Amino acid sequence: MKNLKLSPGICMTMILTLAFLFSGQAHAQTKEETTPPQTIEELKTAIEKVLKETETPAVGVALVNKEGPVWIAGLGKANVEKDVDANENTMFRIGSVSKMYVALAVLKLQEEGRLSLQDKVRDLAPEIEFTNRWEDTNPILVEHLLEHTTGWSDLHLTEFAHSDPTPVTLKEGLDFHPHSRTSRWIPGTRMAYCNSGPPVAAYIVGKITGQPFEEYVQSTFFDPMKMENMTYFASEAYKTLGASLYNNGKTVDYWHILMRPAGSINASPRDMAKMLEFFIHRGMVDSVQLISHASLKRMETTLTTTGAQAGLEIGYGLHNYSMPHKSFVYRGHDGGVDGGLTTFSYLPEHGAGHAIMINSGSRDALNRITKLVRDFQTRDFQAKEISTDSELSDGHTAISGFYRSINPRMQIFYFLERIMNVQRIWHKEDTLFRNGLPGGESIKYLPAEGHRFKSAKTGLVSMVQATDPLAGEVIHAGDLVLKRISMVQAYGPLILGALWLFLMLTSILYGLVWPIRWRRGKIKGKANIRVRLWPLLASLFILAIILMMLIWGNSLKLLGTVSFVSLVVMISTIGFAMASVWSVFLIITERSAPMKRRVYWHSAILSFLHLIVAGYLLWFGVIGIRLWA
Repeated sequence: MKNLKLSPGICMTMILTLAFLFSGQAHAQTKEETTPPQTIEELKTAIEKVLKETETPAVGVALVNKEGPVWIAGLGKANVEKDVDANENTMFRIGSVSKMYVALAVLKLQEEGRLSLQDKVRDLAPEIEFTNRWEDTNPILVEHLLEHTTGWSDLHLTEFAHSDPTPVTLKEGLDFHPHSRTSRWIPGTRMAYCNSGPPVAAYIVGKITGQPFEEYVQSTFFDPMKMENMTYFASEAYKTLGASLYNNGKTVDYWHILMRPAGSINASPRDMAKMLEFFIHRGMVDSVQLISHASLKRMETTLTTTGAQAGLEIGYGLHNYSMPHKSFVYRGHDGGVDGGLTTFSYLPEHGAGHAIMINSGSRDALNRITKLVRDFQTRDFQAKEISTDSELSDGHTAISGFYRSINPRMQIFYFLERIMNVQRIWHKEDTLFRNGLPGGESIKYLPAEGHRFKSAKTGLVSMVQATDPLAGEVIHAGDLVLKRISMVQAYGPLILGALWLFLMLTSILYGLVWPIRWRRGKIKGKANIRVRLWPLLASLFILAIILMMLIWGNSLKLLGTVSFVSLVVMISTIGFAMASVWSVFLIITERSAPMKRRVYWHSAILSFLHLIVAGYLLWFGVIGIRLWA
């Protein structure tokens, strides 16, 4: 969903990601600058090539401009096993693009005077459980739900894992596991994508209108827009026309999302073309203004974060965010469910847009097709010339340094994100640069007025200095909120992590040899065995977690419920902590025992690194973690 983009990589292969990070081996996509397709036929051929190269079964495409549909099609196989071709009526799962209708419904009620974006959620729905310790001074407002600025963590894994084919009511979905709805910082200051905000807003819409949210959207938007099959449910039309879903070449089951407004819509390319026309014509459908131009403009504007208040011009509006492409800035939303990805984008100034839907979890395929479509769509548009009237002053260059993200999407994985999202900012001549550690593509900025920086590609203010009421001076760069740290804090975890992984690997490899040497009498004395064994056991517990994530890391059902996988992860974290403590105890007590010094120091360094990592994981609540809780 922005994807439930946490795509079942929500599961973020915990330790694997850490290993990837510490290794410093970021595998960047190879960029091929080619001439963009000039005709629909060339575009079709290029897309079919991507489908073949990425083994993506099918794609649904809708291209629209001010005059109407330019191209609506389905390519590839909607069902590989039954050899069913995709076409313009094939239904795909659009995931978090569904959230756009939550914002539209709220804006519609605001236009009718029945609701306001500034209304307090507690007043509108006191029966919905959430925790905000700043409620008296900084209550959660409706617009916070839509801009993801409540401060709530994203859904817990048990909510993602829920997939009951019998539809539950929205209230039942919200009551299922409300513990994730706790504000971690003052609402309306930082953005963190959260799939529970939209359902709360949808619940309020249903409460005000006296209709189930899905019925209200059907009568207020789907019917006037003449959507033929668009639906929140696994309808009869979907059972007939729906594309089968695939991950890594294997079919995946239909995901019955617990809170449907967050990401449950199924739609065809033909339906998506009508949705594009709605936004391109600024809310007008058949001479009827369903939503005002002013409401759509608000939907496309970020207002509630401290970054937006400091002048940030890109970011997440009301379930509608900016998507830069060269000098152009599309608006729209992405979506993702298990086995399906979507992007919905339009250029308000140029009256053009597209929807791309695939029945696969291949992010590479979607990105490549999206680039082809956007290159084709913008081929005749005049690119903006980017310049700046401001010089790079001492005030601008003073922000150079290292920064850590302080607005994690899922609190459960912040122990990784605070290392993964370390950013470096530096300047050269009149340009400022930002990239992540340990490397990667740099984003370029030009100085603007005050403490603002324009994207060198789009010319829009894309990074600003701001004051966070809790963290003090921060940087807002797109969706990131960054707090300055020292070079030691930036590189220290990388260096320690790399050393830890190396010593763990060698301990496991040595562990294959030691039993043989012991049986041959080459290793003597209990101390010799103990000093080797316990650090090795700690390493094996980490290996067990890695294997669980490698094999079952994409299974939300196994991670978000009490299962063999989630139990092994829980037990392994506890075992790792206990083995780490005991290893250090033995290293200290057996320091004078006769053994090769290189063996002792290898085990000693590894044991202390294990203990440091165990302490870090304990601090962040990872030791004994119950992924289903």
